[in-house]
This record gives sequence, structure tokens and C-alpha cells, in this order.
Amino acid sequence: MPIDLIISPRQKDLGGFAVRRVLPVAKRRHVGPFVFFDHLGPATFAPGEGIDVRPHPHIGLATVTWLFDGALDHRDSIGTVQTIHPGAVNWMTAGRGISHSERTPAEQRAKGHRIEAIQTWVALPQSHEECAPSFHHYPASVLPKIDMPGARATLVAGEAFGAKSPVEFPTAIVQVAIEADRDITFETPEAEEIAVYAVRGSLTVDGQVLEEAQMAVLTPGSRAQVKAPAGSIVMIAGGAAPDGPRFIDWNFVSSSKVRIDKAHADWRASIAGGFDGTWFTQPPGETSYIPLPGDPEPDPMDTPPL
Repeated sequence: MPIDLIISPRQKDLGGFAVRRVLPVAKRRHVGPFVFFDHLGPATFAPGEGIDVRPHPHIGLATVTWLFDGALDHRDSIGTVQTIHPGAVNWMTAGRGISHSERTPAEQRAKGHRIEAIQTWVALPQSHEECAPSFHHYPASVLPKIDMPGARATLVAGEAFGAKSPVEFPTAIVQVAIEADRDITFETPEAEEIAVYAVRGSLTVDGQVLEEAQMAVLTPGSRAQVKAPAGSIVMIAGGAAPDGPRFIDWNFVSSSKVRIDKAHADWRASIAGGFDGTWFTQPPGETSYIPLPGDPEPDPMDTPPL
């Protein structure tokens, strides 16, 4: 059977909006390089309200944001300030260490807005875990549109359906967003590991119903037929498996538990040092931060940049 596992998400309330966490789970720590998979929203914010994810650190991974609705301001400690809109990709490589924040842009906050996104982490191969941090923004105009009659399909990363994305990653990866305008049927792309996620609406994968917000993980190396009704949205994610086990602790991913312990110490030391000449520094205009779980909160808790 092509389907190895069906995952139902755990819902987390982050204050004003819900996040459905799909990966990791006990039975599946990754699909290809994807070690973390969150479905943010959909959530509707009244005027004056929005998302404020204070600066926090990462190591050993790349974060990927794909919006279906809304907008987010990204700021990071290498100086990036970038707003992302639907159809574009924000790809942040943490490497040896980066901090970043995500907030609702002023225009959307003022008038109220709806937001829905898929946010993922991909584990860097061991050869790149300590690379310099970097950030790349890919506007919608540079991402390949896949020829799929009856659907709007975009190749977010990697190679699939005869197209190649400009988004670079050191190992094989595939991520595809598909929005069905009418009933469609397609076969999943080739990959060592691959998963199908029902963002909106139910799907049929290899003859089995996949409810909204469920993920079907295929057996390694297999392909499956997907039937998506009109109005549904599908996310395909996968690629080559990580080159060894990965440990995830808070916002840190690494092949080494010792390295994660160091990241904990570096974040605490950076806070204590006021982010001045420390391992982690602050994104432009940011002065607040998220402490390690159980550590004291800053006072004031949050001072958004102007």
C-alpha cells in the first residue's frame, strides 16, 4: 500500500489564532528533510489586532513560509526586513544561529485581515548545519507554475512535474502548493519520501479519504494518485531523508544534543548581554524576545518595532 501513515494534527492556541501541528509526531519525525509542519489559521483579525511572534532563535534548519491569505513582516538578525504575501517564499537558513520575528504589517493590522499559512522547518544536512545564516525572498513571479489543467499549482522548492524551483537546498527536496479550480486527479511526484497534506477540503489518496488538515505519508519511494475536488488546496512535501537522526528542542534542530545544549546557553547569554556582541543578536528595530521555556519573561513583554 502506498500510504504508510495518516497523521491528524494537534491543535495549539497561540492567543487569537490556532495552529495545527502535523510534524513531528511520535510515529514520524520527518518526511524527507521536513522535520516540522504547521498549518497556521485560517484566522480572522479585527482592526488593531494581529500576529506578534517576538524574536526567537534557531540553529541547524531552514524555515519556510507559504501564505494562502494575509501578510507577515519578517525581521532577522542579519538585517533582513521583508514582507511576504501569498504566492511568494521567505526562506531563512539558520545555520549556526539566527534570531527572527514575525508580525502583522501595519496596514493589515489597521484594517483587519485574514491569514492562513503553512510554515515548515527543513533540517540542514550535517555538512551545512554550521553554515552562515542567510535569508532569501522569492517573489511569486520567479516560482514555476506547474501545468496542471484545472488547478493553480506552484513549485515552492526542488524539482517536480518537469519543473525546477530557484529555491536552493543542499539535498533533494520537493514542495508543491496546488489549488483546485475544478475536480482534478494527479500523481504525486517522485521522491525518496513524500507526503500529501489536505490544506482545505478532503482528498482521496490511493483510494483512501484524507480529511481536511490530515497528512498522508507514503511508503518510501512510492507514488499515489490524488483526487482533489474543486475548491480544495493541497500541499505536497518531501525529498531525501536527513543524513542521520535529528534532535528538536524548542526552536533548535541539530544532529548533536551537545550542540543544542550550546544553543540554549548561547540564547541565555545573549539575553544577559543585551544582544550586544553576543552569539545571537536582535533583528532591526526589535528589543523584545522569547525566553527559553521556563525562563523569566522580559519586562515589558513586547515592544514592537516602529
